[in-house]
Amino acid sequence: MLLSSRLPEKIKTPEQLLQFIVSYGDESVFPNLRIALQILLTITTSIARCKKSFSKLELILSYLRASMGQKRLCDLALLSIEKAVTEKTDFNEIINTFASLKERKVYF
Repeated sequence: MLLSSRLPEKIKTPEQLLQFIVSYGDESVFPNLRIALQILLTITTSIARCKKSFSKLELILSYLRASMGQKRLCDLALLSIEKAVTEKTDFNEIINTFASLKERKVYF
C-alpha cells in the first residue's frame, strides 16, 4: 500500500515501475520488489528470443522438410536464427577466399 500511494499515474509497465524504484532511492528501498522486477524483465526477454528461434525453425521445417538433409536444415536454421550476424557478413570475401583455393576436381 505504501508504494501504490506514491506511484505516479503514468507508470503502466514493470519496466517503468523498476525505473521509478531505482530513481526513488538506494538499493534498500523495496529490495524484494526490485529483485522480482529484474527477474521478470529478464525472463520475458529470454522467452521472446527462444520463441523467435522456434518460429524460425518451424518456417524452415514446413517449407523445406522433404527436400533436404538434416545437416543442411541445421545450417539454414542457424543462419536464420542468427540473422544479425548473417547480415553483417561479407559474402564476396568468402566467395573470393573459396575461389582462390586450389582446384578440387578429380579427373578420371
